[in-house]
Amino acid sequence: MNWSWLLPESFSTFGARIDGLYMVVLWITGITFVVTELMLVAFVVKFRHKEGRKAHHTHGSKRLEIAWTSATTLIVIGLGIASTGVWHDVKARVPDNAMEVIVTAKQFEWTVTYPGADGALGTADDFEGRNNLNVPSDIPVVVHLRSEDVLHSFFLPELRVQQDADPGRNIVVRYETTEPGEYTLGCAELCGLGHYRMSGTLTVHAPSDYQAWLAAELAQEEER
Repeated sequence: MNWSWLLPESFSTFGARIDGLYMVVLWITGITFVVTELMLVAFVVKFRHKEGRKAHHTHGSKRLEIAWTSATTLIVIGLGIASTGVWHDVKARVPDNAMEVIVTAKQFEWTVTYPGADGALGTADDFEGRNNLNVPSDIPVVVHLRSEDVLHSFFLPELRVQQDADPGRNIVVRYETTEPGEYTLGCAELCGLGHYRMSGTLTVHAPSDYQAWLAAELAQEEER
């Protein structure tokens, strides 16, 4: 189902599954909210003040308390079970053929570290970019997320990725895009007065175009 009126179109391999879970939670909480508010209005009208009517004090109904507590417990357990597979794919499973980059957040920009000509991250020929994360499409990408100063939040709305960047920690984020294009890279955590300008771009290239971009970047690095 297309939820583009509510959410930006997803270009992630697991985006549809996350959207499905999101809509289930939205429907459950939405229906619960409407029913609760209607009952509140009904009780306000029914038990409004009337001259000569005495107040009646009651403890309530144990059966109703057990019923709504049990229902809530079952819903939470069900959502936990339903989300386990998606959580494992997003957080635990790291494919062997994944491309790895380091994204470092700081007030108020994103620094991206790419592997150099040797293809290995964390070596002397690594190079950096700022506020632009370039990746190929249809290839798993592993981001090593870090922060230099305060709490930030790595946010790719079209990919349904949001992960806090904690100072002193290396947090792994995985995703895989399905369509080349330019997408939003933002910070979803209030991180200071300049938070509003901490934005960047996720540029997804077709695999051949990414190799051309990488070759051009490596040539520029050699000239420096």
